[in-house]
Amino acid sequence: MSRSLKAHILLVFITFVWGSTFVLVKNALLDCTPQLFNAVRFVVSALVLALVFRRHLANLSRETLSAGGLVGLFLCAGYQFQNAGLSLTTPSKSAFLTGISVVLVPVLLALGWRRKVNRWTLLGVAAALLGLYLLVVPSGERLTALEKINLGDLLTLGCALAFAFQIILLGRAAQKHAFEQIVVVEIGTCAVLMLLTAPLLEPMRAAISPTVLWALGITTFLSTVAGFAVQAWAQQFTPPAHTALIFSLEPVFAWATSYVLAGERLGAKGTAGAAFILAGVVLSEMLGQVRQSETELAEEVR
Repeated sequence: MSRSLKAHILLVFITFVWGSTFVLVKNALLDCTPQLFNAVRFVVSALVLALVFRRHLANLSRETLSAGGLVGLFLCAGYQFQNAGLSLTTPSKSAFLTGISVVLVPVLLALGWRRKVNRWTLLGVAAALLGLYLLVVPSGERLTALEKINLGDLLTLGCALAFAFQIILLGRAAQKHAFEQIVVVEIGTCAVLMLLTAPLLEPMRAAISPTVLWALGITTFLSTVAGFAVQAWAQQFTPPAHTALIFSLEPVFAWATSYVLAGERLGAKGTAGAAFILAGVVLSEMLGQVRQSETELAEEVR
């Protein structure tokens, strides 16, 4: 088996893990408050990653600490918004709304870093926004019933925005600093911030139940530690467009898992919204990135 094929298979597996954990975490949040769950997850993850990459931490520079810390700040915000929102909305909607971060990236790059945006990317963003609108309006309500949008959906949109910044800043940091150092600083910063803010954001409570322990174990060791390590290795052998397409399967896996385990139904309006979001991600990340690369290559030739 070639390394490219192994990379694709491992990325699909990690994407399945990420997608399937929405239901698991949703159930765990019945016994544990969201911010406490996040804090425990990331503290353990940071300790494990620091142990695994300990040989790379001897020569940490101030610039690396600053870059990784900024990425960790937005990662922390993303997960705090996500779990707070997930406690108030459904796993499928949370996954699809989180996926909007992918199409927000080119928009933020255009606004903050003056990157060019081609028509395919714009079409993808428009499709995702239409899907967002259909997905968040409650089933059975008229399309103008914006006042009845679930608070959990709005919190999850905050998560998507934070993750979009995290993707951009991580990409910039990875070009200048060793990945092993960046990921330890990122997760470590996230863990510290969660420990400091959790008592301020909620009255923390937890019951040590099998559901909470399973959710913590899987999200810590598979979703965070293994997920970051696999992604770093696999993207050496997979084109960015392939990786983006694989990651677009995360809400699909979340939807399927939620359907099988929890019997969740999105309804006709929600299903249409999810389809538009998925189409927007594919248009933006596949056709948009291909056209962007062709344009840059043509400019270099000239």
